Amino acid sequence: MRRVLSILMENESGALSRVAGLFSARSYNIESLTVAPTEDPTLSRMTVVTAGDDTVIEQITKQVHKLIEVFKVSDITEGRHVERELMLVKVRAEGDEREEMKRLADIFRASIVGVSTKTFIIQVTGDRKKLNAFLAACAGNIVETARTGVCGMSRVSEDK
Repeated sequence: MRRVLSILMENESGALSRVAGLFSARSYNIESLTVAPTEDPTLSRMTVVTAGDDTVIEQITKQVHKLIEVFKVSDITEGRHVERELMLVKVRAEGDEREEMKRLADIFRASIVGVSTKTFIIQVTGDRKKLNAFLAACAGNIVETARTGVCGMSRVSEDK
C-alpha cells in the first residue's frame, strides 16, 4: 500500500543522508523524496512516499523517529491531506501538434515554460493522477519527463 510520510527534521547537513540511509539499510523502498526548509529556517520538511503494510509503516515511523535530527514523523496518507507534484514534460510540437499541445496544456491548467521550433516544455502541477493523465494524453509526443516527487501536508491543524 502506498504511504506518504511527512518528516519534520533539523535543517543541517547529513540529516537527509541519515534518513535515506535508514531506508536503504532496512531495504525499504523510497518511491519519491522531497525536502526543503520550512518557515523556520532551522527545520526542514521531508516528504517520503513509500510502500508497505501497516506493520512495515509503523516500523519505518519508529525507526525514523529515533534519529536525533527528527522531531516528528506523520503518516498523512489516511487522513485528510493535500499532495502535489511538479512535472516538466518536453513534447514534440511541430505543425498541427503545436496547437494540440497548447490545447492539452490549457485543459490540464498547465503552463508552457519552454519553446523551441520543434518542442514545448510544459509544466504540470497536481496530484499523481492528474500528472499521469497528462502523460497519457500526450502519449506519442513525449520526448522527456522530469518529476519532483510528492510534497504533502495534512489538512488537520495542530492547534486543535
